[in-house]
Amino acid sequence: MSEAIFKVVDQLPSGGITVMSLKALDFVIPGQWQNIVGFDNTIRHVTGETDPALVRQIGERAVRLFNDRSQGYQRALWLYQTVDNTDALLGAAALANKVGEKISFLGFLDKITPKPERAQAIDLSIKLIVEILAFCQINGIPGDSLSDFLRALGDYGGESLMRMAALICFDGLIPLGPDFLLKCLNTLHSLQPNDLQENPTFKAISSVVPGGSPAGQLGFILQSVGAVQGWMSQFVASRDLTPEKVVNSLQNFIELSKENLDYLGAFLDMTTNYYYHTGVQTLARRLIERAVAEI
Repeated sequence: MSEAIFKVVDQLPSGGITVMSLKALDFVIPGQWQNIVGFDNTIRHVTGETDPALVRQIGERAVRLFNDRSQGYQRALWLYQTVDNTDALLGAAALANKVGEKISFLGFLDKITPKPERAQAIDLSIKLIVEILAFCQINGIPGDSLSDFLRALGDYGGESLMRMAALICFDGLIPLGPDFLLKCLNTLHSLQPNDLQENPTFKAISSVVPGGSPAGQLGFILQSVGAVQGWMSQFVASRDLTPEKVVNSLQNFIELSKENLDYLGAFLDMTTNYYYHTGVQTLARRLIERAVAEI
């Protein structure tokens, strides 16, 4: 059994590096994301309900839904946790503990090593797979329902759209540059199936990745990245996104140097858990929406 969902939502931070980094992306999706934390507060925000008795009733139903192992909510939470836990480099916790509300990026360069481009491209691709799998778990549909995900992606908003924006900006544009999608696809095409085992996130989630075999799983990843390529390209083009624009906005919230952009992707990996943070917010919203519909 996972930790109680109300505790998970209550423990989301209201500030810190993750929240500041996400706020820096408001220019990408203006007004779409608010950092709603706290279980009861999330219920009030999602439903507009203020009656304490009804808020409690909705919360109790949401908790029961989450605790039902026949549903996919606990697995979705595990996926969101895994993608950030395995993304952190050795010593990330110690580094994060030293980071205050404002940081000097230069001071940490001796503790950070940028990921090789190949590893970064695989990492981005696996994170996208986690998004597809978690979406399917939350919505109770088969884990390989790529077509359902693609239809839903066009309607993404709020914390879900922020998660995709952060994936594009923090794991795509900043470490790989404006042609990050091409680099991802070229990297995937060059892989042998067993090469995926080098990625810690894939190793952790391989048992739930569709495909039936390493070759089949690599094929599913290739198909998924290729299918989402059009949406991501349109997202970047419609907002005229560049690595420079993302970094400029980050500088309004975090002290960093443009001279060390090779290290910025690794720094964000080490000090943020945006996937888990926004994933919990998405999960809480879906639970609450279903709870309201069922009471």
